[in-house]
Amino acid sequence: MKRRFSNVAAGRGKARKGRGLRGAIVALALLALAGCSTMETPYRQPAAPVPAAWPSGPAYQKGAGDPSDRAAADIPWQEFFIDKELQRLIALALENNRDLRVAALNIERSRALFRIQRAELFPTVNALGSGSEQRVPGSVSPTGQPQTVHQYSVGLGFSSYELDIFGRVRSLKEQALEEFFSTEEAKRSVQISLVAEVAGTYLTLAADRERLKLARETLASQQAYYQLTSRRFSAGVSSALDLYQAQTSVDTARVDIARYTSQVAQDENALAFVIGSPVPEDTLPTGLNALATLQEFRANLPSDTLQRRPDIMQAEHLLKAANANIGAARAAFFPRIAFTTSIGTTSDALSGLFKAGSAGWSFLPQVTLPIFDGGRNQANLKVAEVDRMIFLARYERLIQNAFREVADALALRGTIDDQLTAQQSLTDATAESYRLSQARYEKGVDSYLSVLDAQRFLYGAQQNLITLRLSRLISQVTLYKVLGGGGV
Repeated sequence: MKRRFSNVAAGRGKARKGRGLRGAIVALALLALAGCSTMETPYRQPAAPVPAAWPSGPAYQKGAGDPSDRAAADIPWQEFFIDKELQRLIALALENNRDLRVAALNIERSRALFRIQRAELFPTVNALGSGSEQRVPGSVSPTGQPQTVHQYSVGLGFSSYELDIFGRVRSLKEQALEEFFSTEEAKRSVQISLVAEVAGTYLTLAADRERLKLARETLASQQAYYQLTSRRFSAGVSSALDLYQAQTSVDTARVDIARYTSQVAQDENALAFVIGSPVPEDTLPTGLNALATLQEFRANLPSDTLQRRPDIMQAEHLLKAANANIGAARAAFFPRIAFTTSIGTTSDALSGLFKAGSAGWSFLPQVTLPIFDGGRNQANLKVAEVDRMIFLARYERLIQNAFREVADALALRGTIDDQLTAQQSLTDATAESYRLSQARYEKGVDSYLSVLDAQRFLYGAQQNLITLRLSRLISQVTLYKVLGGGGV
C-alpha cells in the first residue's frame, strides 16, 4: 500500500511539473502580448517655420505658371527635359553615377540593420548538443573508488530572451525603421540633384560651345577687316594706328577662342564625370539654339508643398527615429525580464539519449531592476532628448533653406524674360551701330576707333545674351529641382 501511494505521489509530482511548464509558457505568451506599447512621446509633425505663401512683389509677378499645370514633383524628368540627347545622358547618369550607387547601397544596408533590430522581438531558438567525460579520483568519489563519469545531452532552447513589456526593443525597432525610410528619401534626393546637375552641365556646355562659335565668327570677321585695313594702310588711306587697332581685335578674338576651347573641354570632362561614363559624341550639343525648350509646370503652390521634397522627408524620418530613441531610453529605467529555457534529453550514454525517462527541461526567468548606475540611464535619456532637439532644428532649417531656394528661383523666373527682352534689344541696336560705324569708316568719315568700340560693344552684348539665355534655362531647372521634381 505504501509503495502504491509513493507511485501516485510521484505521478502527481510529474503532473505539477508539467502544469508548471505549461503555466510558464502561457505567462510568457501573455507577457509578450502585453509588450505592445512603448514609452515614446506621440509624434506630431512640427509646424513649418516659414510663411504659408511665397514672397510677393515686382520680382514675382511673372512666370508663376498656369494654375492648371501640374506641380513640379508630379512631372517625371523624362517629361520635363524634352531634348532627346539630354534624356539619354540623364538615363546614363542614373545607371552609372557612383553617388547614386552609394545611396542605393545605403538603402540595402539600412534594410538589413532594420531586420537585425526587428529580430530582437523574437526568441532565437538554437539546437544544443553537448558531451562530457570526467574522471573522479577515489578520494572524492562517493564510492571511494576512481570512476569515469559520462554525460551527453541534446535539446532545443533559447537564452536571455527579453520580454518587451516597456517597449524598449520596439522603440529601437521603430528607430531602425525610420532610419531605413530616411535612406530611401536620401536616394531620391541624390537622384533629383543628379538629374539637375546633368542638365545644368549639359546646358553650360551648350552655352560655351555657342560662345566658342561666336568667337570664331568674330575672328573670321576681324581677320577680313584686318586685311581690308592692311590694304588701306598700304595704299596710304589708313594710318598705322588703324592697322594696330584692327590687329588688337583679331588678337582678342584669338584669346577668346583659346579660352572657350579650354572651357568646352572642361565642360565635357565635367559631364563625363557626373554621368559616370564617356559621353557619346552624338549627344553633345552644338549650342543653346539647338536645344528643345523645357516643360512648363505649376509654381504658385502653397509653401507647405516643400514637405514633399525628399531631403525634407529624410530629415523628418530622422526626427521620428530620434523620437523613438527617447522611448528606448525611458524604458531603460524599468525592469527587464528575460528568459532562458531549454528542453531535450540527457543520458550517461549516447545510446540512452532517446530512451524513456531521459527527457528534461529548464525554465530560468531573470528580472533586472536598475538601482544604481552612476547616472548612466539618466544621461542616456538626456542624450536622446538633445538628439531630438538637434534633428528638429536641422529639419526646420532645411525647410527654411528650401523656402529661400524656391523664393530665389521664383524671383529670377519672374524677371529673366524682361532681362532677355532688354538684352536682345540692346544686341540688335549694337549690331546696327556696328554696321553704321563700319560704313562711316569705309567712306572715310570716322576713324577705326569708332568701329573698334562698336565691335567690342556688339561682342559683349552677344556674349551677355548667351549668358542670359543660359540663366533662363538654368533657372527653370533649378526651380524644378527645389520644388522636388526629378525624383523617382
